[in-house]
This record gives sequence, C-alpha cells and structure tokens, in this order.
Amino acid sequence: MMKISALKFPLAGLLVLSLAGCAGIGESISSGFGLWDGTDKTEKPAPLVEIKPTVALKTQWQASVGAAGDYLFSPAIAAGSVYAAGYDGHLARFDADSGKQQWRVETGKKLSAGVGVGDGLVMVATRKGEVLAYDLEGKALWQTKVSSEVLSAPQAEEGVVVVRAADGQIFGLDAHDGKRKWVYQRALPALAIRSHAGVVVARGAVFAGYAGGKLVALSLTNGVLGWEASVAQPRGATELERIADITSLPVMDGSRICAVAYQGRVACFEILNGNLAWAREMSSISGLALDQSNVYVSDVRGAVHALDKNSGASIWKQDKLLNRRLSAPLVKGGYIAVADVEGYVHVLAREDGGFAGRAASDGSAVGADPQLVGQNILLQTRNGGLFSLALQ
Repeated sequence: MMKISALKFPLAGLLVLSLAGCAGIGESISSGFGLWDGTDKTEKPAPLVEIKPTVALKTQWQASVGAAGDYLFSPAIAAGSVYAAGYDGHLARFDADSGKQQWRVETGKKLSAGVGVGDGLVMVATRKGEVLAYDLEGKALWQTKVSSEVLSAPQAEEGVVVVRAADGQIFGLDAHDGKRKWVYQRALPALAIRSHAGVVVARGAVFAGYAGGKLVALSLTNGVLGWEASVAQPRGATELERIADITSLPVMDGSRICAVAYQGRVACFEILNGNLAWAREMSSISGLALDQSNVYVSDVRGAVHALDKNSGASIWKQDKLLNRRLSAPLVKGGYIAVADVEGYVHVLAREDGGFAGRAASDGSAVGADPQLVGQNILLQTRNGGLFSLALQ
C-alpha cells in the first residue's frame, strides 16, 4: 500500500510555528473573523415524498448522552464500543451490539466537541479550548489548552493527538501528557462558515480543508506542510459571495483523496503530491463518501449526487429532499444513507438513487454524519439520542 509518509516535507515557506522559537504564540490569537453556518433556515424542508420501501430500518438500540446545544457531537467507534458525549459534560461508553452503558463520567465542563478515540485515549474538548483525555475505562489522564474554542473531535495516532481550533490553528499534542509538539496556522478570510469539520489522520499525515477552498496535507510528526491544493477559488464582489469554504472532512480511497467546498467544487487529488485528478462545480457544506466506483455528495440544496470516481461524470441525482439539510452520505452495501434536519434517515439505492427506505429517530436534527457500527447505522441527534439502526 502506498504510504503518505513518503511525502517530502520542505523546510521553506511554511506556516508552521516551531515551539522552540515561538513559545506562547497562538495562545491568544484573536478569533474576530465572521462565522456563519452556511444554511438558510428560513427555507422550510420539503415534505417527505411517499415511497414504497424495499428495505426496512429497525432500531436495534437507543441511548442518550444529553443535548448538543449549539455544537455538533459525533460518536466514536472502537473495539466493539461506542463513545459519545453531550454539551452538559456527559461522556459515556456503550456496548456497540446491545447499547448497554458500560460507564459514564461527568467531565465537569461544558463541552463543544467530541468524541475522538485513538492510541488508548478517549478525547473531548470545550468552548474554552480545553482538551480532555481519558483512558478507555473513563479514567481522567490529562488536560491541556489550545488557542481557542474547539468545534471538532480530537484525533490520535502514532503518539500524537491532533486538535483543530476554531481560529484555524491545528495543534499536535503528545498523547502521553498533552504537551504541545507543533502548531500549524494560516490566515483566514474575513468571513468564514462556522465549521465543525476537524481533520483526517491517516498514513502518517494530517489532512484538513480550510476556508478559502484549500486542502492541506501535514506531517503527523512535526506539522510540516507537505502539499496544498485548491478545491475551490473564492469568486464574487462581496465577502458573502466569496465564501468558498471546505466545511466537511475529506475522504480517501487508495491513492486518491477527495473534498468538496461550499460555493465551489468537488475535487479529487493524488494523496502523495496533491495533484488534481478531476473537479466539477458543486456546493456542499455536508460532505461526501466514496465506494469502489463512485463519489457521493450531499449538496447545499438537499440533492444527493453520485459521480464517477475516475472522471467526476454524473451517474445519478436524487433531488426530492430539498432544503432538508442533509448529512454526508454513508455507503452501506447496495445502499446510500443520509440523515436530515428532522431526524429522518433516508436510504437510497446505490445503483440509481431511488428511495429504498426511511426511518425516524427522535425528531431532532441529526447533526453528526451517520456511521457504521458493525452492520448497523449509528446516529447521534441534536437532542442527544444515540440510535443503532439495522438495515434489513
């Protein structure tokens, strides 16, 4: 398998702050840039169309961890367990098969992001920029602080905890004690979408999308910039028109990595060097998914697109979910699942995008993207509900 660690990380022209020479930099950087969530909540979701289900979605188990407040919380899945958190500070572990709670701790903090699991750590973060690390049994290990509010779950791999702050800085922390190892920062535009997208850590690298349409690859070891690619270019006369932000996680498959921007494009690049493979116009704040043949995108209007993974050519489009503020798609066998602002999960046929099934959760928005837990679909809602749904 091709390793991203084969990247050459140059030493010149970097936006990485060496801790040895820049101690304390980033501790109090102003976060006065504008933030907007990219959606028009005055537009009502389209009524649900009647469907003839060909598959059934049944709730295998459900649990609760507390409401999300103004934030987005995503469960983490590891070694047969589901870890989840809520705004009021609850952090809990559940058996992935039965939903039985295995432990629950009170962090004593108002949380803004979580959960990340890796390197034997369970991690959450706060609106004050605090990063809290626990072991897999819920024992508190360490706490540290970054430059500003954290809106996405920390990630850990190879002894490094990677945390993205709302001011655009990405921090590499020592997984053993939380001490800072490196910092990467770049300037943000005057107006940016309030994004809960964090980073993808894989193959010895950190991948992150930015306001302004840039996708970057950093060394996990020291934060050095390996490459930078343009998913979208800001266009227009006003700051609002010029927003072209990547507000969802990139996805990778084999030698390709793909990302999508609001008011921009969906584009795929070579993982090793960032060279563009293909791009096409599209606007999304939700994100995308890959399988062996296609790229699936939920666009900003509520349509789901299937594109050819090698060329970007359109395969099909499902446009009957207008303004339902969809999650990123999830590929499950011969189906694609998306969740919406009213807590519904819609199952589409992977072959042609036709409706195959639908299920309701607790009526609140599904903020985090659906995930696979074993053979089931896992959701966390704004009201704090956890649902494991079996597709039958």
